[in-house]
Amino acid sequence: MKKNIKIKWGIVGLGHIAEQFASELQLVESAELFAVASRSLDKARDFANRFQCPNAYGSYDELFQDENIDILYIATPHDSHAELTIKALQSNKHVLCEKPIALHYQDALQMIKTSKQFNKFFMEAFWTRFNPSVREALLHVQNGLIGDVKYLNADFAFAVENLEGNRMTDIKLGGGSLMDVGVYPLFLAYLMLGIPKEIVAKSNFHSTGADLQTSIILQYETAQAILHSSFLSSSNLKATISATQGRINLNSPWYMTESYTLIQDDHKEKFKRPTLGKGYTYEIEECHTCIRANRIESELWSHQNSLDLITIVDEVRKQIGLVYS
Repeated sequence: MKKNIKIKWGIVGLGHIAEQFASELQLVESAELFAVASRSLDKARDFANRFQCPNAYGSYDELFQDENIDILYIATPHDSHAELTIKALQSNKHVLCEKPIALHYQDALQMIKTSKQFNKFFMEAFWTRFNPSVREALLHVQNGLIGDVKYLNADFAFAVENLEGNRMTDIKLGGGSLMDVGVYPLFLAYLMLGIPKEIVAKSNFHSTGADLQTSIILQYETAQAILHSSFLSSSNLKATISATQGRINLNSPWYMTESYTLIQDDHKEKFKRPTLGKGYTYEIEECHTCIRANRIESELWSHQNSLDLITIVDEVRKQIGLVYS
């Protein structure tokens, strides 16, 4: 694919996250929102009009069959990620699937197998991985700037006003704080420290069976991570990476931060790294880079990275007793 040709995107599922993503697509010169799909044609047409998109479909299958589309963004609830991603890949489309990649490891494995079978790019949409501050913090850790990491602390919590009849607590849709926002702190711990030796986790639950708050300890050979997610109360939304020769604070909200603070002895310095839009733009550009290079996965957030993370998530679910059909 030539560099001067825009990459045509389609969006599957038109909720709040899709609206944010569509807005960010407009900030990327090499991207074009070409078609959107919902189970409601009226909703699809309204969405398309608001984002100057030329095509709207009242079914996902119609979008999958549009031969003009290069890549699809799957923005539906968690329970449908695997099924729709596999269908999209089988329809000869590249795919960016919203996190979490799936509800079960075996589903994630099948998604990746399908990507390889059809030779199409596939990535889990962990946009925080491409945030400039997070990337720089990781480089500092890898280069030993702050010594050996011994402790990581991160949370993602906010108060949900009405939990009844809410997507976030609908167990059939993959609801719960762990899968919705808890995967972010787990992602950061995995990025900085890798796969833990041991996991201890506890949760409080909604009557539907979805977890309302979850606290996690990850035990490593010589380090620990303490993580938290919740729909019951808000948090500082800061993350700290503490090491033998200093620490890094990812400033609030850390998962989409525009700055970080480096502390070494008595010296403290804040580094501002403003993002283009909210930051979805960077994962969009990574998709474009990989597609133009004929790669089926990203080197920054690979298929194996997604499998490692869902392995950790599955163990947390086992620990807390969170069950999806």
